[in-house]
Amino acid sequence: MRDQLYYHVAWTTRDRKPSIDAAVARFLTRYLTSVARQERTRIIELGIVSTHVHMLIKTHPTTSIPRLLQRFKGGSATLANREGHASRDMLRWAKGYNIQTVGPRQVESVRRYIRQQPLRHPLEAITGFDPATSLSATD
Repeated sequence: MRDQLYYHVAWTTRDRKPSIDAAVARFLTRYLTSVARQERTRIIELGIVSTHVHMLIKTHPTTSIPRLLQRFKGGSATLANREGHASRDMLRWAKGYNIQTVGPRQVESVRRYIRQQPLRHPLEAITGFDPATSLSATD
C-alpha cells in the first residue's frame, strides 16, 4: 500500500513584518527542500510572499510533524540570520503554524491556491522571485 499523507502548512513572520525578500526566499526554498528530504518529506508546492510561507507536503507515516516544523521554522531563521541571508531585517517567525490535512483529490486545488499566493497578496509579492522555478530547480 502506498502512503498518501498530505498536509497544507502555513506560518507567518513575526508581527507579519515583510522580512522575506528574494534572497531570503531563495534561501528558504533550498533550506526547506533539504530539511524535507532529511525528514522523509517532499514539498509538492511552495508559496512564499514577504510575510508568510505556504507549503503542500507529502510525508512518510513515521515523520514527526512537530519536529519537521521546528526544523523548518527554527532552523531556517537561525541559519538565515547567522549566514546573512536576511540582510534587510532579521528573519523571525511568529509562534505556531497552521496545518491541515489534504486528501488526494484536493491536492491540485491546494497546489493552485498556494501557487496563487503572490496574486492573492499583491502587496506582499516578492520581486525577482518565482517559487515554482526555484522549487523545480531543487528537484
